[in-house]
Amino acid sequence: MNIGLVAHDAKKKLMQNFCIAYRGILSKHSLFATETTGNLVESVTNLNIHKYLAGHLGGHQQIGAQIEHNDMDLLIFFRDPLTPRSHEPDVNDIVKLCDIYNIPIATNIATAEALILALDRGDLDWREMYK
Repeated sequence: MNIGLVAHDAKKKLMQNFCIAYRGILSKHSLFATETTGNLVESVTNLNIHKYLAGHLGGHQQIGAQIEHNDMDLLIFFRDPLTPRSHEPDVNDIVKLCDIYNIPIATNIATAEALILALDRGDLDWREMYK
């Protein structure tokens, strides 16, 4: 499955720790991320990640296009709702696309853990029917 990883600046360390914890599961799938998030995760996990542009340079739009083309199966987007920065992508656009195209999305660690464990159990295999 294709898994997208995006994190606002204040949540990048959390994304690194999440990917370290679930490296075994993530390694079985194709990973996509915005540039900075992808580089940080790759540096601590040695996972192979396809990196798009940085979020503020259009990376979130590239991930959005992947969602629109039904080429994304799960998105983990750790956002910082308390201190958003003007250069960070707006999560609402991505959430809207995920809702339109029935892509499971997690915007916090609790939901991300539930989805990644569901993925590992095969609970998201229904995504294969959509392709």
